[in-house]
Amino acid sequence: MKIAVIDDYQDAFRTLACYARLKDHEVIVYTDTEKDPARLAARLDADAVVLTQQRSPFPRAVIEKLPARLKLITQTGRHSTHIDVAACTERGIAVAAAGTGNSNSTAELAWGLIISSMRHLPFEVQQLKAGKWQTTLGTGLFGKTLGVYAPGKIGSIVAQVGKAFGMKVTCWGRAASQAKARAAGYEVPASREAFFENADVISLHLPLLKETRGIVTAADLAHMKPTALIVNTSRAPLIGEGVLAEALRKGRPGYAAVDVFEDEPVVGGHALLKMPNAVCTPHLGYVVQSTYELYYATVIDSILAYASGKPENVINPEALSGK
Repeated sequence: MKIAVIDDYQDAFRTLACYARLKDHEVIVYTDTEKDPARLAARLDADAVVLTQQRSPFPRAVIEKLPARLKLITQTGRHSTHIDVAACTERGIAVAAAGTGNSNSTAELAWGLIISSMRHLPFEVQQLKAGKWQTTLGTGLFGKTLGVYAPGKIGSIVAQVGKAFGMKVTCWGRAASQAKARAAGYEVPASREAFFENADVISLHLPLLKETRGIVTAADLAHMKPTALIVNTSRAPLIGEGVLAEALRKGRPGYAAVDVFEDEPVVGGHALLKMPNAVCTPHLGYVVQSTYELYYATVIDSILAYASGKPENVINPEALSGK
């Protein structure tokens, strides 16, 4: 099989231990991102394509332009909302999506962002390199209130660390999330307004679904303290586009730390990158060696199973009728 790997920013795929399992197949890797549907489809003259997370959407406009030989789209992780699966099925293209990554890596980054922001680490590093010593006063975490929205796999880890730091942990989310938070010994505020008003740090840990798009509103942010920090390591559209930047300009919350953006990759021009009260990283939450090995091992499992005539992890098995 000829296999195309797209959006491999670091050219990491070929360095992974699991890559050797594809030794009998032809692999082409693209390290840049192509946004134009026609040009993206044109570079995929292959039997299978490997997608990493939701880096590139595959709407009908792309799928209808794919070469006839392409019969398998493999995806790291279980999320496939960025792929028009119905259009794939019509074209006889199987979509394989399975496996989960390491929740700890994103939780670790969330705490890296919290500490970096509260202690002004990026600024102080640059100041020290410029020959200046101790130019700001940081904010400690002990005794402060951490708000976790919501306490799923990643959010629960973030909450545990907050408790270890001596923070008061509060949680918000759907009824099931609130029940889980209470069972874990965390406080659930009396109202959504109270959750945003009383937190010194709020960390978002929601999946991006139709129901959660724009779930954090300008009104929510306006309830936050002028000294508070909001952290987003999940997905940018959980907050309406432009809403966070405008809230920071108004001073509520006072700070933001984000790892995710509406249109990635971002190479300049985003409003948050220009704001002194925002710490930004290039979607690094899951970008660690161990998680990559987990993600891509499952992708390679799917490719080899398909090549052997025994497809697995396929979420649209009806597309295989003609195989």
